[in-house]
Amino acid sequence: MTGVITSDHVPEQARQPGPLIITEDDVLLDDLLRLSAAAGTEPEVAYGAPGRASWDGAPLVLVGDDVAARLQGALRRRRGVLLVGRDLDDHGIWQRAVGMGADNVLFLPDAETWLVDRIADVAEGVGRQALTVGVIGGTGGAGASTLACALALAAARSGERTMLIDADPLGGGLDVLLGGESAAGLRWPAFADSRGRVGGGALEESLPELHEMRLLSWDRGDVTSIPPEAMRSVLAAARRRGGVVVVDLPRRNDATVTEALLQLDVGLLVVPGELRAVAAAQRVASTLALVLRDLRAVVRGPCTAGLRDTEIARLMGLPLAGALPSDAALTGRPVGNTPPGGSERGPLARFCAEFWERTLSRGEGVAS
Repeated sequence: MTGVITSDHVPEQARQPGPLIITEDDVLLDDLLRLSAAAGTEPEVAYGAPGRASWDGAPLVLVGDDVAARLQGALRRRRGVLLVGRDLDDHGIWQRAVGMGADNVLFLPDAETWLVDRIADVAEGVGRQALTVGVIGGTGGAGASTLACALALAAARSGERTMLIDADPLGGGLDVLLGGESAAGLRWPAFADSRGRVGGGALEESLPELHEMRLLSWDRGDVTSIPPEAMRSVLAAARRRGGVVVVDLPRRNDATVTEALLQLDVGLLVVPGELRAVAAAQRVASTLALVLRDLRAVVRGPCTAGLRDTEIARLMGLPLAGALPSDAALTGRPVGNTPPGGSERGPLARFCAEFWERTLSRGEGVAS
């Protein structure tokens, strides 16, 4: 299939309403069935004029040019009709498209990739994309992974569909931090070969579910990196599901990290309130600013040398997302069996709840 690549590692998602295909051209039908399968859905096929219920109820209608002339005037006009042809030199197809009220005309095989994406969008019910927040430490031990977990927990607790993505292969695994290292589900190595489109529903269903959210973490195997294309495909799939996506990012700059940064709506740089940490974080911030359009500082207390959170943010040249008071969870010390931010009464959980209240209520960074 020209330009269409799917992942063998993502399990088949639950059946969603597929498109209606109307054609009597067996070769074209085979192609459209193949593209529908690549999009993860099963279409309805009509060899002549479809019934009114099928025509009205289908989320998308793919009409072969071989039957376009006969359908003109036979069915009421509706949105979501695509006229599919093969001959780029047949200028009459545009007149037939107007006659039947088609939204678009497309030609195979050139438009295969576009058509797979369109079918998959319809099957997944794609709407508002997820607000995607990345967390990165300004220096080692800043508590970025802990904050990422706490943010995801707070979002899930508030009722948002939430996915937490561990983009740091050398961080030890967020599943361990959340107490779910033995939870059933796929980890990053299963998606290392992903290219093109990954189904959002399939991704979500394949991942471990912990604390009412989905988690994509690393296993304890030998795979410690993934190609940039896999990061792009997986994050795009996660975003299409809507809600909130939180990404825990490593303190390094490579093509895979850049792909993650490009899909963030908001970046949070965690900066301990110490002069040396601020100096290190300034270097990280200068690198991130080349890619990330909305980067904010989170100052982790206690602050030393007379520093204040507002002064640290000013030195960084970043807006202040908030200040985190000293919290045992942020220093990596376990607090019983409670995950980071798991106690709603702790300062970390309160910070996260206030962050989401401000950010989600304003719709910051969310694409329509």
